[in-house]
Amino acid sequence: MDLNSLLTIISPPMPYYMDIGKVTYQPGDKHPDRKNLGVFDFIFVIKGCLFIGEEDQRFEVSAGQSLILLPDKYHYSVKPIEEETVFYWIHFQVTGEWQEILTNAASLLNKSPAQPNDRSLTGETYAISIRKYETMTIPEQIYTLLEQLMELSYLSRSASFWQQQILFVQLLKTMDKGQKADYSSPAVIVADKIEAYIKGNYRNEITNDSLAEVLHFHPNYLARCMKSINGCTPIEYLINYRLEQAKLLLIKTDRSIAHIAEAVGFQYTPYFSKRFKEKNGISPLQYRKQFA
Repeated sequence: MDLNSLLTIISPPMPYYMDIGKVTYQPGDKHPDRKNLGVFDFIFVIKGCLFIGEEDQRFEVSAGQSLILLPDKYHYSVKPIEEETVFYWIHFQVTGEWQEILTNAASLLNKSPAQPNDRSLTGETYAISIRKYETMTIPEQIYTLLEQLMELSYLSRSASFWQQQILFVQLLKTMDKGQKADYSSPAVIVADKIEAYIKGNYRNEITNDSLAEVLHFHPNYLARCMKSINGCTPIEYLINYRLEQAKLLLIKTDRSIAHIAEAVGFQYTPYFSKRFKEKNGISPLQYRKQFA
C-alpha cells in the first residue's frame, strides 16, 4: 500500500458531514464489500484490527489508526476479523475538487493558488491535506471528537446540525497536514511568510528587494519558494491579490476606478485597468456593471 497517499480537498466549498456510526465486529465477521458508495467513508479503529481493501490496496487498520475510503472505489474485506474490533465511521461529502496524491508533490500544500477560480469572490482557496491511512499521534483527541458527534447523532437534526458541522471541521483541522508545522517543508514555510506579508501590506509598495529585506532571504530564494508552492513569483502573487481585492471594492463600494486602483496598491489607473482586463477578460467598469 502507498503510505504516503494523501487526500487533498480544495475549499471552498467545505466538506459536508453526513452521518456517524459505531460498529463492533466479532471474530469471523467481515466488513461488507461495496462499490461506488458515493460518499467518503472515514474509519477510526479504537479496538482490534480491521482488514479492508480498496481496489489494489490492502490495509490493516489497528487501534489508533484511521483510513479514508474514496467514494468512487471498490471496497472489500481482505479477511475475517481475528479479534473483537470496534471502530467509528463517518460519511462525508465533497462537492468541490479533490484528489488522491503523493506527499512528495510540491504543490500539495498550496494554500492560496495564484490563479483564483470562480467559486469564491476573492478567489482564495485552501488545500485540506489528510493522510488516507494514518496512525494518529494523539488518538484521544480524535476519539473525543467522535464521541461528541455520536452523542449529537441521537438528537433531532434541527438541534444538532450546526454543532455537527463544527465538530467535523475540528476533526478535519486536527488531521490537516497543512496545520502541522513539523510537516511543512522549508519552501512551504517561506511561501507562507511571503503570502502573509503581502496580504498585510498589499496597499503599500512591495518589491523583490523589500521582501528580501523584511524576510531576510535572497530575492531569488523567495521566488523559488513561492514558485514551487504557489506556482507564481511573489510579485505575480501580489498583483493577483491586489486585483482580487479590487473586485470586492468594485462590488461593495461606489468608489471611482481611480480611487480603487490606488486603494489596492496600483499607482497608475491605466496600468490597473490593463492588468484587470488581462486577468478577467473585461474592464473594471464592465465587471462592476455585471452586479449593478
